[in-house]
Amino acid sequence: MAAAVPLLQLLILPLLVASAAGGGGGGEKSTHMKLYWHDVVSGPSPTAVQVARAAVTNTSKTAFGAVVVIDDPLTEGPDLKSSKPLGRAQGTYIGAGKDELSLMMSMNFVFQAGKYNGSTVAIMGRNAVFDAVREMAVVGGTGAFRMARGYAQARTHALDLNTGDATVEYNLYIKH
Repeated sequence: MAAAVPLLQLLILPLLVASAAGGGGGGEKSTHMKLYWHDVVSGPSPTAVQVARAAVTNTSKTAFGAVVVIDDPLTEGPDLKSSKPLGRAQGTYIGAGKDELSLMMSMNFVFQAGKYNGSTVAIMGRNAVFDAVREMAVVGGTGAFRMARGYAQARTHALDLNTGDATVEYNLYIKH
């Protein structure tokens, strides 16, 4: 029994030292970034395409049951043509609100330029499209954002009701 106590101390001591030093991983970072998401459903080269729909979708005022796959551009500013490209938003959104236009978003922000080139941020959550500010969860990431968690706030910057094309400002608040 006496020999077990020093052995236990040897096993616990490194854990206590690592914990006191912040885990030995250099500490946790917090990152805030603002970028623009461009959902293009019109024209010859859409970046959002409906791939499935339920029978009820045909008569729904909220697109309930529609499944859309996206590969939307992400830019530094709100103008798609003149703003610096940062990457792509790849994933899906689903018409999930029966009585209001509400989407279930599941997407990765794939960074292809700048400081975070090669990294991704995974975002998931409810997007009540006509709310001024929508909040979704940051549920993970890769590269610089490995083990990411946090939240994303979405604000519609522009919506063309004739084409359905939208530009949305995203503010990401990430711990990684």
